[in-house]
Amino acid sequence: MKTLILAGGSGTRLFPLSREKYPKQFLRLFDGKSLFQKCLARARIFSREDEIFVIAGAGLKYVIRDQAEEINCPCHFIEEPLQKNTLPAIYYGLKTIAEETGHGNVAVFPSDHLIDADDPAYRNAITAADNLAGKNLVVFGIPATGPNTGYGYIRPGKPVEGGFTVGAFVEKPDRQAAVRYCREGYLWNSGMFLFNTKIFSGECRKYAPDLVAAFNNPPEQAFTLSPERSVDYGIMEKTKKAAVIPLAGKWNDLGTFDAIYAEFPKNGDGNAVAGQYVGVDSARNLVIGDRLIATIGVNDCAVIETKDVILVTPRNRSQDVRKVVEQMRKNKDQRAEFHTTVHRPWGSYTNLEDGRSYRIKRITVPPKKRLSLQLHHHRSEHWIVVSGTAKVTIDEKVSLIQNGESTFVPIGSKHRLENPGLIPLELIEVQIGEYIGEDDITRFDDDYHRV
Repeated sequence: MKTLILAGGSGTRLFPLSREKYPKQFLRLFDGKSLFQKCLARARIFSREDEIFVIAGAGLKYVIRDQAEEINCPCHFIEEPLQKNTLPAIYYGLKTIAEETGHGNVAVFPSDHLIDADDPAYRNAITAADNLAGKNLVVFGIPATGPNTGYGYIRPGKPVEGGFTVGAFVEKPDRQAAVRYCREGYLWNSGMFLFNTKIFSGECRKYAPDLVAAFNNPPEQAFTLSPERSVDYGIMEKTKKAAVIPLAGKWNDLGTFDAIYAEFPKNGDGNAVAGQYVGVDSARNLVIGDRLIATIGVNDCAVIETKDVILVTPRNRSQDVRKVVEQMRKNKDQRAEFHTTVHRPWGSYTNLEDGRSYRIKRITVPPKKRLSLQLHHHRSEHWIVVSGTAKVTIDEKVSLIQNGESTFVPIGSKHRLENPGLIPLELIEVQIGEYIGEDDITRFDDDYHRV
């Protein structure tokens, strides 16, 4: 069985923990592993490493690579030129897999769910779906544990081996309808599927011919021409071949701070805390932060602190966090897009302090990685090595700089930073200039083929 992991995302629902360039699936919320890494581990149960494919935008390629390497699980990367909802992404992913490996069954998993893969119920559900996929398009349904208005629902139809035909898909209901759905045995729509590539492509030709026609073109043009459509709306709600397999056991899509609160351990006041916290007359809060957070008389709230943003909201309004991000994007605020730590193909940097004409960064370069050969027109740079060894090129001069040593890069000098060693290189960079924007860069040579 092959696996296709959907790893794109807008990073809005769990802002400020997640950002557009670092959505929630890469957050290390549980056990020091990201949700994406946990998804890779689940995929390994039924797929070999060379049978795991990940689809996402180019901006996430190197985060995916680095996190996969961390757990020794290399995987194929499929670049999604544009985000056009799940149908174009899944169609392109399955089309690519079929062209490279031949037709067969493919599990389609979102990368941001929390699932107990050790539960026999999980493995039994995947096995049952694999058996049904020869004739059906299979969706996994979660037995509803309460009247949740944030999920779509599935009404089971006639019994089939291991599951049911799909009687109907139901959009997110109001509370009264959700209570009735729970009473009548409806399932939550998990957004997880198991498709046979040949059957899926046939149903797409029948119900989404405009999509199929678009993908007669090269990928970038195909996505431009593709309708923006979910796989549920475009195919699953129309096909006569939909089947649902109940997936019992632990499942959480972690779509809101309420959902994270449900998974975190609680203290005696019902507060779920990651970090340092002092609460006075405060109960049932989700508190996550890098610094000490104190509350007085605060109940049922999410208090989320990162190095550059603080969010305070009632937990039952955390669905509205995306409105904050929308407003920030209108204001062209880059904090909607980036954390203070920004991941690059060669490693990462963290903004420590900004001034009107200076910026201080901490730069981390893994072993055997290097930055592009580049110059800046408006700023100089001073590098101080904290740990490791830096190979530094400044114009024609090449030198090795060790921890405690420093070097200066004048404005307009061609320069390059490289880690030739076996341990990560960490240094402090002080930029000084009248303009210190990230776009003040001219590249002459780059291992990652950036402009």
